[in-house]
Amino acid sequence: MTSAHDPQLLKGVLSLLLLQLLSERESYGYELVQRLRGSGLPDIAEGTVYPALARLEREKRISSQLVRSRSGPARKYYRPTDVGYRALSQGVSDWMSLAATVTPVLSRPIPPQPAPPSEET
Repeated sequence: MTSAHDPQLLKGVLSLLLLQLLSERESYGYELVQRLRGSGLPDIAEGTVYPALARLEREKRISSQLVRSRSGPARKYYRPTDVGYRALSQGVSDWMSLAATVTPVLSRPIPPQPAPPSEET
């Protein structure tokens, strides 16, 4: 099995992943990329994460602050807002509900060809 993930599927859940990681620990952008890669998304691009962070900040789901760095320029650290925590809670609930509905269907064996149409009575 390949480690690549469908970018469209990932796009739909990226905000939740970022909010979850930020609820666990304040982080800056590149650190989030590394944490996502370490979580099983080795192909996640910085060009995907930074726009998502900007969108979450515009939506008031995360806030940021500049923190001095001993090894270079100040870093922008993110954390969830109250709105972000509510969005995370609702989003996880919605995701789990969807997964519970979809998983049984997608777990069935894939037949080599579709069955013929059933006759209506």
